[in-house]
Amino acid sequence: MAFRARGWRPPPPPLLLLLLWVTGQAAPVAGLGLDTELQIERRFVPDECPRTVRSGDFVRYHYVGTFPDGQKFDSSYDRDSTFNVFVGKGQLIAGMDQALIGMCVNERRFVKIPPKLAYGSEGVSGVIPPDSVLHFDVLLMDIWNSEDQVQIHTYFTPPSCPRTIQVSDFVRYHYNGTFLDGTLFDSSHNRMKTYDTYVGIGWLIPGMDKGLLGMCVGEKRIITIPPFLAYGEDGDGKDIPGQASLVFDVALLDLHNPKDGISIENKVVPENCERRSQSGDFLRYHYNGTLLDGTFFDSSYSRNRTFDTYIGQGYVIAGMDEGLLGVCIGEKRRIVVPPHLGYGEEGRGNIPGSAVLVFDIHVIDFHNPSDSISITSHYKPPDCSVLSKKGDYLKYHYNASLLDGTLLDSTWNLGKTYNIVLGSGQVVLGMDMGLREMCVGEKRTVIIPPHLGYGEAGVDGEVPGSAVLVFDIELLELVAGLPEGYMFIWNGEVSPNLFEEIDKDGDGEVLLEEFSEYIHAQVASGKGKLAPGFDAEMIVKNMFTNQDRNGDGKVTAEEFKLKDQEAKHDEL
Repeated sequence: MAFRARGWRPPPPPLLLLLLWVTGQAAPVAGLGLDTELQIERRFVPDECPRTVRSGDFVRYHYVGTFPDGQKFDSSYDRDSTFNVFVGKGQLIAGMDQALIGMCVNERRFVKIPPKLAYGSEGVSGVIPPDSVLHFDVLLMDIWNSEDQVQIHTYFTPPSCPRTIQVSDFVRYHYNGTFLDGTLFDSSHNRMKTYDTYVGIGWLIPGMDKGLLGMCVGEKRIITIPPFLAYGEDGDGKDIPGQASLVFDVALLDLHNPKDGISIENKVVPENCERRSQSGDFLRYHYNGTLLDGTFFDSSYSRNRTFDTYIGQGYVIAGMDEGLLGVCIGEKRRIVVPPHLGYGEEGRGNIPGSAVLVFDIHVIDFHNPSDSISITSHYKPPDCSVLSKKGDYLKYHYNASLLDGTLLDSTWNLGKTYNIVLGSGQVVLGMDMGLREMCVGEKRTVIIPPHLGYGEAGVDGEVPGSAVLVFDIELLELVAGLPEGYMFIWNGEVSPNLFEEIDKDGDGEVLLEEFSEYIHAQVASGKGKLAPGFDAEMIVKNMFTNQDRNGDGKVTAEEFKLKDQEAKHDEL
């Protein structure tokens, strides 16, 4: 409510008897009443009476007019319309002018008016006999004065009020609209929808435009508006009669200006902030989303999962795209987004149209798709000449965590090392890269972006999707690997009679058992070396299979070849 309505005028009220002013004063007529003084009986007085009728006020009241015998001669109720008039300006009979003085809204008075203060010796032909005593049962509905202004009573002020309503602001508020007597004529609460409007530019009745200025979000106030600053003589043509004072009980929920940008309040900024987010980065963050009045609408915490997105590329609302720039990992900030940078006039889901949004965010991590791994060496032993390379067998300890410090895994806690062959695909690519050129005893931190870690999928129940990983590593043992392409090498000259040495029974055929026994004997004596970190039996079996060209389970001298004789195979 509180909008303008035009183009409708009520029909003029009927000629009411009380508008007739008769100056003639005659002696009472026998039988029609002998009372000579005005008598007032206050039959109901409300507990609260902030204002009483004074001469010059405009009033709206209901009445029933009767003669002393109870016969009714007039009633405003029959016309379903209050009687509206100025008091003390000669528009009423003298007795009524006097009887209304001092009345409160909702007060009920029974008034006896003698003829000399009513219609005197002339009466009103056909309606009021001469020298009649008149009885009026009066209920006052409204009072105002032409000098009145908008009245404001604030009954709740929020603890914090960073901003108040100014001209041209757009607001969302709830209200109950009543007349001065408490009769409800409209309520946004009943529609379960706020009233949304600009203030101070003529979209509202003048009194509401004035009454809303200076309000804080969360504030509650009562705004009382005289009719000449509301709907005037005509009313609104539907629910509000002419000349009615209006009372709005208003609760302000939201406030912004179309010129507003986002606002950012830093809550927690880590002391160590080596990098700040930029357009094109991928962020993982938690948030609570509320409206300006604190109404909750969404939370990543309730889903137990971060919100993951690129920033600066239109994947999120414009206000969030801007508000997430320049954050540090671990930072907490509040981002306030006006609706034109949020979900606009239409809203979305449980977010109402034209709503200002408040996001309390906690940045968990971010990276850029162009990022590689980051390596920081914390300790190197004095002798750090032998460095890890592809094919080496490594034993190391690690702590694995997220960028926010959340621990994912630890070999120290398990009490055993993690063992891999470098470059064999046994760990994520970023870890493989981070373990290279490392010496035994060295300690380093390796930061791995998700595209070199576990990607968008993560590891269910262990590593979140799109998570940057931090590994604190200590290399404990390094066993040099074989040249690339070899699973077994000789540590010296190869016997020219190799086949005969393997074929101990001299039958011209080598079985897997003979082959395996021979290779293991060479390794044990130091004459040969198997690739470290792999299943020795599996390597030997693969070597045998490669020599068994026809797949009959035995190798002949014709089939037997060394690697330099047969480059396609990785065996002898």
